Amino acid sequence: MSSSSHKNWLLAAVCLAALGMPLSFTGPAVVLPAIRDALGGSPVQLNWVTNAFMLSFGATLMAAGVLADAYGRKRVFLLGLAVVALSSSLLTLAPGIVAFDLARALQGLGSAAAFASGTAALAQVFDGAARTRAFSFIGTSFGVGLSCGAILSGWLAEAFGWQSVMLSPGAISLVALCIAAPSMRESSNPNAMGLDVPGTATFTGALTLLTLGVLQAPDSGWGSPWVIGALAGAALMGAAFIAIERRVAHPMLDLSLFRFPRFVGVQLLAAAPAYGFVVLLVLLPIRFIGLEGRSALEAGSFMFALSGPILVVPTLAASLAHRFSAGVISAVGLLVCAVGLFWLSRCAPGTPLHEIVWSLLLIGAGIGLPWGLMDGLAVSVVPRERAGMASGIFNTVRVAGEGIALALVGAGLTALVALQLGRLPAHPAATSQAAQRVTTGDLSQALALLPGVDRAALLHAYGAAFGTLLCVLAGVTVLTALVVFVFLRGETHAEAGAVALESPAC
Repeated sequence: MSSSSHKNWLLAAVCLAALGMPLSFTGPAVVLPAIRDALGGSPVQLNWVTNAFMLSFGATLMAAGVLADAYGRKRVFLLGLAVVALSSSLLTLAPGIVAFDLARALQGLGSAAAFASGTAALAQVFDGAARTRAFSFIGTSFGVGLSCGAILSGWLAEAFGWQSVMLSPGAISLVALCIAAPSMRESSNPNAMGLDVPGTATFTGALTLLTLGVLQAPDSGWGSPWVIGALAGAALMGAAFIAIERRVAHPMLDLSLFRFPRFVGVQLLAAAPAYGFVVLLVLLPIRFIGLEGRSALEAGSFMFALSGPILVVPTLAASLAHRFSAGVISAVGLLVCAVGLFWLSRCAPGTPLHEIVWSLLLIGAGIGLPWGLMDGLAVSVVPRERAGMASGIFNTVRVAGEGIALALVGAGLTALVALQLGRLPAHPAATSQAAQRVTTGDLSQALALLPGVDRAALLHAYGAAFGTLLCVLAGVTVLTALVVFVFLRGETHAEAGAVALESPAC
């Protein structure tokens, strides 16, 4: 096989892996009510369906890159794909929700290994403009998976059941594995530093305890010893991680990069899609299917209006980057997203698609502008020799930030729903439990906990809480737009446009 063929087959395998990753994220959100009906589980356990994947993926992404450099990028890539395929099968065989959540965490580990090693392998075989094109194909593949994932999952769920949605990322990973195994050449870095075990352990521990504390808070209360202990442990682990990274010779996270103000601005920009866009990929299917009673396919159509612009708008951002600064483009995009969030906050449960679609399109289009520049910015605002570390930090911040944002926003929505339910004639002890059931889409159980409260009143309470949450998210998005503009207003960034869809994450 010629060298060119090897490159093309490698690119095809990595693109397939990138296509499957957003399916691992969006699919379970679409079929969460069906998973709950099949496996049961408390609201906290159901929240881990998404958060277990996000946590393990974000916490191990940098470590996976180090292992790929040290032990072979092909080896780690194939192992990651195999783990994704295995975990996808385990999800359909899980006897209960706890086993399902553990399989989701395993799926996140496999996705991190495949993503980190696959992109590292591509960087070794493509140079210059060819590398830019290769990474843009990865971005396009990820965008297709993200934009079409919900509607594809809805179709699969209605045609073949929720298990088919869980199997789809594994099937794609198996195809990628069959392509990569005979065509991909092994590569490694003979001078690679070993894994920063203390740094990896404390970083993972901090993220795990933080997520655990935030997810448990709606059930146990923020003053619960378990919640306080988890949050305090997260703070201690975070402090230990910073202390370790400052002292080790080859840190997993080079903290000195945060001395560059524009690098800090890029990290803030990386967090913006988490609470302005990504959380909606989980919350809206629960609302559409679990509470409003729409079909999975109809909900997928709604979600396509939200995520579809990601396929188109980043290309516009790439062309605009030659004329306007990254700060201007990103700030305008975030402001457009904020307008969409505020508009969506005025749409009560049951609003038909033709009335809600414009708000969803605005959110997706607004996020698409900075989305098309972020990866290029991540490496352009630091010295060239530190671009690899900068990219690793950026992707970790983005993915880990999405997991944390999802936990925080979910807890916030539960608290707001409980506040609204407290105004109804219901028993105070049942209000908190009912709020948790509502936010996971279990409307029937919520009604059972609130005798005397009808469906219309419950949906009205949820709609008011959801609208308040969206207004808060819109405000945070506006604030982020202003800060990003200040940090990046002088960054005339044609390079960002050139690598506009280089390395997206879920």
